[in-house]
Amino acid sequence: MHKASDARFWNRIARKYAKDVIADQGGYERTLDFTRALLGPEDRVLELGCGTGSTALRLAGGVKRYLATDLSAAMIQIAREKQALETLPSLSFQIATAESPMLALGGYDAVLGFNYLHMVRDVPVTLWRIHNLLVAGGLFVSKTPCLGDMTPLLSRVLLPGMRAIGKAPYVSVLKEADLCALVTAAGFEILAVEDHATRGKGHRPCIVARKSAAAQASPSPAIYLDA
Repeated sequence: MHKASDARFWNRIARKYAKDVIADQGGYERTLDFTRALLGPEDRVLELGCGTGSTALRLAGGVKRYLATDLSAAMIQIAREKQALETLPSLSFQIATAESPMLALGGYDAVLGFNYLHMVRDVPVTLWRIHNLLVAGGLFVSKTPCLGDMTPLLSRVLLPGMRAIGKAPYVSVLKEADLCALVTAAGFEILAVEDHATRGKGHRPCIVARKSAAAQASPSPAIYLDA
C-alpha cells in the first residue's frame, strides 16, 4: 500500500502545491533550456512525476509526443485544467508511475524525471524500469535533490519528524555519488552531470544518461504492478 499512501499525501496537498512559487526560478529555467536542447521534434517523451504539469507545458511543444505522468490523481486533474487553456496536441497527462503496465517498453526516446527519484521507494528497480522503457540509445534526464549531501539536521531530524506527523511524503536520502553509481548500474552511460542552482547550495544534480547498447535486460520482471 506504499504507493497508495504516497498518492493520498499528494492528493491532499495538490491545490496548495499548485500555488507554491518555485524557490529557484533561475535554476528551473536553466534546467528547462538544458533539457529542451536535448530533445528533437520527432522524439517521444515520457515525464515521470510531472506534478501539476508546469514543466510538461513548457517542453511538449518541441517534440512529437509527450506523455506526462504522476501517481496523484489530483495533480493530474490540475495539469489537465492548465492544458485546457493551451493548444498542445502533442501533450497528454495520465495517472501512472514508472512501473505502470500501460507504459510501452522501448517506446520512448527520452524519459524525464525532475524532483522524482528521491520520492520513489526502490531507486534501483525504478532505474531499471526506466532503462527498459527507453529505445536503444535513449536519454534519461533527471534532476534530483541529494539530501545526503545536505545538512544532517534535515535528513536525520527534520524530515523524519515531518513524515511522522504527515507533513512530508516518503523521501530517499541520496548522495550524488551514490545516485550516479545507481544510474550506471542500471545500464546507463552518464553523459553529463550539472548543477543548475542559481541561489543557495545546489545538491540537485541534473544528470543526463544514455541507455547503453551493451546493457543487459533488467533482472527484474518486465512488467510491474502498482502497489
